[in-house]
Amino acid sequence: MNKTFNFFLVSDSTGETLDRIYLALKAQFPDNNYKIHHFAFMRTTTQTATLLNACKKSENPIILYTLVEKQTTNHIINECKTFNIPCFGLLDYLIPRFEKIFDQKATLKPSGQHELNKEYYKKIEAMQFTLQHDDGQRLDTAADADIIILGVSRTSKTPTSIYLGERGFKVSNIPLVPHQILPNEIFASEAIKVGLVIDPTRLSDVRKTRINILNDKQSSTYVNMDSIQKEIDESKKLFVSNKIPTIDVTRKSVEETAASIIKIFEIQKQND
Repeated sequence: MNKTFNFFLVSDSTGETLDRIYLALKAQFPDNNYKIHHFAFMRTTTQTATLLNACKKSENPIILYTLVEKQTTNHIINECKTFNIPCFGLLDYLIPRFEKIFDQKATLKPSGQHELNKEYYKKIEAMQFTLQHDDGQRLDTAADADIIILGVSRTSKTPTSIYLGERGFKVSNIPLVPHQILPNEIFASEAIKVGLVIDPTRLSDVRKTRINILNDKQSSTYVNMDSIQKEIDESKKLFVSNKIPTIDVTRKSVEETAASIIKIFEIQKQND
């Protein structure tokens, strides 16, 4: 029988970094059972006591933390040694070494990455633009994007766009609808354009699920295999004729698709 491990993700901020690292670790060891416990904005001794009490009562506890305040960190480390609880500080290794590289002391300021600086406002602006230009909205200003994503319906354009928007990219995502002619400004835009394609059978399954969720019982070419094949073939012709690189999203997660788009963006910008 597989063990159950209780992961305690402890941060002096939102804990977003820890969430991603936990998911990456979990993916490498899929045969185990996992429970996750979040302890965000860890700033007080009361919170620390609550954390440690919870660990002591749990089966196979493991602590992952991103804390910079020394007193809190040392207390947790000492308690974990006493009770033999695995405890890993994700910044403990990096910060001292970068102090040497930069020849300066780290600020050790909690939540320092979330200060309201220019980068923060850039991301807010990118998200606003991306949401306003979702699913073919506001085509008149879609060309002002950093990235334009094109593809037939249900190729994960919206979640991919939102993911990229959170990374600071202004994104327009435009569905390719049969018999629709897009404005020339879209293809003439300086934005990086990317086409999403998918296996027709997989797309049919996705669309059928979508229709069932919406409880739409009407027959439609939307899920017809011949119509789907034609849609995809036409989209590929459009991409080829406009020299738009494509990504096959059939077996890709949103994160993988976004990473591929960012790579295309970086390569094309370097070549400009």
